[in-house]
Formats: sequence, C-alpha cells, structure tokens
Amino acid sequence: MNRLKDATSPYLLQHADNPVDWWEWSPEAFAEARRRDVPVLLSVGYAACHWCHVMAHQSFEDEQTAALMNRLFVNIKVDREERPDIDAVYMEATQAMTGQGGWPMTVFMTPDGHPFYCGTYFPRPQFQALLQAVDKAWREQRDEVTGQGQQVVEALSSRAPAMGGTQPPGSEQLGQAVQALARSYDVARGGFGGAPKFPPSMALEFLLRHHARTQDAEALAMAGHTLEAMARGGMYDQLGGGFARYSVDDAWIVPHFEKMLYDNALLARVYAHWWRLTGTPLARRVALETCDWMLRDLRTPQDGLASALDADSEGVEGKYYVWTPEQLREVLGDEDGGYAAGLFEVTGTFEHGTSVLQLLRDPDDVERYERVRHALLAAREERVPPARDDKVVAAWNGLAIAALAECGALLDRPDLVTAAREVARLVIDLHVRDGRLVRTSRDGTAGSNAGVLEDYADVAEGLIALHGVTGEAEYVRVAGTLLDTVLDRFGDEQGGFYDTADDAERLFRRPQDPTDNATPSGQFAAAGALLSYAALTGSQRHRDAATAALSPASLLAEQHARFAGWGLAVAEAHLTGPLEIAVVGEPGDERTRALHQTALMSVSPGAVVSVGAPGSTASPLLEGRGLVGGEPAAYVCRNFACRLPVTTPAALGAEVRG
Repeated sequence: MNRLKDATSPYLLQHADNPVDWWEWSPEAFAEARRRDVPVLLSVGYAACHWCHVMAHQSFEDEQTAALMNRLFVNIKVDREERPDIDAVYMEATQAMTGQGGWPMTVFMTPDGHPFYCGTYFPRPQFQALLQAVDKAWREQRDEVTGQGQQVVEALSSRAPAMGGTQPPGSEQLGQAVQALARSYDVARGGFGGAPKFPPSMALEFLLRHHARTQDAEALAMAGHTLEAMARGGMYDQLGGGFARYSVDDAWIVPHFEKMLYDNALLARVYAHWWRLTGTPLARRVALETCDWMLRDLRTPQDGLASALDADSEGVEGKYYVWTPEQLREVLGDEDGGYAAGLFEVTGTFEHGTSVLQLLRDPDDVERYERVRHALLAAREERVPPARDDKVVAAWNGLAIAALAECGALLDRPDLVTAAREVARLVIDLHVRDGRLVRTSRDGTAGSNAGVLEDYADVAEGLIALHGVTGEAEYVRVAGTLLDTVLDRFGDEQGGFYDTADDAERLFRRPQDPTDNATPSGQFAAAGALLSYAALTGSQRHRDAATAALSPASLLAEQHARFAGWGLAVAEAHLTGPLEIAVVGEPGDERTRALHQTALMSVSPGAVVSVGAPGSTASPLLEGRGLVGGEPAAYVCRNFACRLPVTTPAALGAEVRG
C-alpha cells in the first residue's frame, strides 16, 4: 500500500493500494518535487465519482502507467470534498485553460504549485502519451513551461474580487430574473437548458418565494412543472426515495446514479416548501421519502449523515437500480410483474435490456402499488449495494438539519425533528471548536481540514431553522458564534466574503465565487443565515452584512439567474423584511402548538420563527413578549417593527398573509 493508507478520506483510501506512489497534499510533497526537480501531478476527485473510478481502473491501477507517473512526477491525490479550496483554485485554472471542467481533474504544476497544463479524464493511451510529453517539455522547454505557469497564476490572481458595490436586487430585478429563467426553461420537460440536466434546487426555491411574494403564476408554473417532472422521472429513486446527481438526458429519465447528501437535503426542503404553498400530494410524498432515504441510507453510527452513495455497484454504473421485465416477474409473479412493468415504464430500453424506473402517473390502486414497491425494494436490498462515502461534511449536514427540521414540523413527522436534533448534536459536539468549524469527520473523529465559508453558513442556516421548530436557545447561540466568525475572518474589501478564512492555507489564489454550483454559494448562503439571524436578534450588524453580501445577485439576476438562485431567494426575503414571528406560550399548551404551526406554515419568503414560554430568552425576538389576557400570543414583525399580538391561528394567518 502507498502513503494514502493512513488517510481518513474514503476517496483517498480507494487509491491506497494503487501502484502509484501517491502523496496527500502537503508541504512535504512539494519539497520532494523540488528535491527531485520534477513537476507535480495533481489528481482531484471524490468517492462517488464514476469517471474517477474509470480513470483509476484504467491508469492508476495499471503497473506500466504507475511506473511512468512515479518516475516522472510527484503525484498528489486530493479529495475535492475535503479540500474544496484546492479544488476551486485549480478548477478555475482548468476552466481557464480548457474552457471546461469536471472530475477527475488532472493538473500538471511546478513545484511552486503553478499549474501549466490541465485537463480532466484521460483514457490510458492518451494519458501515458501526455505523461511523456509533459516530461519532455519539462526537461527541454523548462523556461516556457514555468513561464506559462507563472502567466496562469498572474492572470487568475489579477482577477477582480467577487462582484460587489451595488445594492441587493429589488423587485424589478427579481422580476427580470424570473424572465431570464423563463428564456432557458424547457416548456416540454421542465428544468432549464438541455442535457445533462441538474436539479435546479436553488432556482426553484427562488421561484417559489417569488410567487409567494408577488403571486406570479409563471414562476409557480415553472417550479411546479420541474418539481413534478424530476419526481416522476428516473432521476428519482421510485423504490427507495432520494434523487440521483443529475439526468444525462433532457427528460429526467436516465440518471447519473450517484446520490449525494447535499442534493437530497436541498430538494427535500424545496418539495416541502412546494407542498406548503400548494398542498400538492406529490410534494409531500417526495419530501418525506427523501428524508427517509437520507436517514436510512446515509445515517452514520454517530448520528451524522454520510456524504454520498456511489454510482457503481459491482463495477457497473446503475446496476443496483435498473430492472428487466423478467426480473420484475421473478420477484412479483406474472400478474404483478406485468403491472409493475407498465406502471414503472420497464420496457428494456436502457443498457443490456434494463430500464430505470419511472412513475409518470399516480397509481389507481394505491394499496397494490405500495405492496409492489415494498416487494421490489426488499428484493433490491439483496443486491450488492453501491459503496458509501461515510465522511460527514459540516456544510451538507447543515443543509440536512434544515430539511429534516422543516419537513418534520410541516408534515407532522416528529421523528424527523428528532433526527435533526441528533445531527445537530454531532455537528456541535464534534465539528465546532471555539467558534471555528472543522469541515469533516469520520467514524466519530474530527478531521484536520478547516471549515470553509459554506460550512459556517449552512450549519448556521440549519441551526436557525431547527430553533424555529424547537425553540431551543442553544441553536441560536451556536449559529451566532459561527456567523461572528464569518464576519471576523472571511470578509473582503467590498462587503462580500472569501471562501476561506484569513488564516487558512495560502494557495496561489484565495478562492472566492459568489455563484451557486451544486450547493448554494458560500457568500449567498452566508447572506441568508446572516439575514435570518438578524431577524431573530435585531442585530443591525448582521443585517448590514447580509445586505452587502447580496449585491452580486443584482448583477447576476438578468443574465445568469440560474447561477444565483440562492442569492435571489435570499433577496426575496430581504425585500419582504423578512417576516419575523414570535410565538409565546407554554410548550404543552395546544393553543401554543396551533399558533406555532400556523407560523411555520407562513409562505412569506424567508420567514423566521421563534417559540418559547413566557420569559424565554431563546432568542431576543422573544424577549419582552408575553401572554395576552393569559392566552398564548404571536407577535408579527418586519424590519424589527412588531404589530399588535394576536391570539388565534386565524388571526395570525391573516397577519402573515398581509
């Protein structure tokens, strides 16, 4: 085994028995490259990445290729999920050099860390030829190679900081963002753009919030159509719940089968919000099934949530999930097998006569459908399952805390709220240290990598959401501590935020990107958490910071709305106040519970809820609030200004709608 045998990352451990003499990212690796006077070959990927597995099997497990790598380079392997900062700066270089990016990412660099040739996946023959060509250039054209690396560093380092200096989007700009999304909207199939199609979670949250504020029918129609299309297609696991990473086609039929915690946490929350807005039964079912999948398949023994399930099983992508008509009959018998083949669109049109399951219509016989689904799920569990990346990432667990808490409260599943509490307990106890965050843990042991901006923002967001459901004061306190660290350690000169703290490891460029990717951008996630915290506490400092951090969304709204969905969603909340609702009453009182539930059902964008007994200090929003005539009461506030308290759910409902 190589040096990776002592790594904690499941991705690095996948490569521990390669014949490649891998190093982890470290000063010692670069010192070795300087000592040997050879370039560094950086390979970046993640455990659930299908093409990372392909390149590993073709090249990194091949003795001849490994011998070339070991002789000509110092080889460094990085898990992009553990070190998103390294991934970000070298992906920026890869995209600048090649016009595209992806994983595995392959970067050749000088011993000073300056990239001079970048790419992604290379088949073995091309990769071997590339290794020899880079070595030849290094030996015979050293000045040109190092000069190119220096030019790349200077060009990227001279780029202006993230867009800033304007105001958050106003009502007109948010309307323009809806129209920008409409221009790329697939009217026939839902979603935006063509294949491949990724779940546009953040854009959908924006559209739902925009409709709630303006009653814009087009925004709701685009969101609802896309949410239904995704839930009925093959990208959604019709047996076990949960969504795959993306659809390789434009009709949501054939997924790329890896299943990520972050996608499912974001989508469970969006489906719950769709249900809250419309009462659509499909939305309720999918939100709950997705939460159940997260807890069933990703829960760790320490009560955290693992990062992902692999796309492959037994070396074949999707083998765990696909079916033939014959397999259905074998499990269910001829009659139910034929019924299932028709219901789930199993016609043998995928690879090797198999099909991905879809559910294009609601079943007429719900009892039969449930019986068939459970039988197929039980049979599938006898197959060899995909591998699980069981590291716990702080940011993604923060997203899951928010989803589990809100789904549990809105959809009457107290067990989900309990699970959210347990996940929060793990994150607070294991990942939070003196106001700082550790990004990952595994098997109950915290890792050594510092949290990045998205970790602080998403954990704070999750804890604030959990406080809104439980009223427990600790969650607000910890969220405030984390957000103070964001303000003290991550800020830039224009009122935005860098993705790494001011005392993080120095790379050739300090990463900063306000646009969303698979998850909300750190900057927009921070803006949302800061705004919610300000609403709970009355802190003008946090509100001002949220306002400044939202400014890039103004520039992105009209032309690049798909990549600013979370910023636009937070801007909707910023524009409406946001709405703050304080419920005061004894926790066991049914009247308190009814007021609290009405508050949680408010569709006002970014509504913030706090609940506590008279005299509670769970949040400053509750301080000084009391019962009215001995009755539990709700106080409705916008921009720290509160209306007269109300004592009935009907009156509260009228207030929050007004």
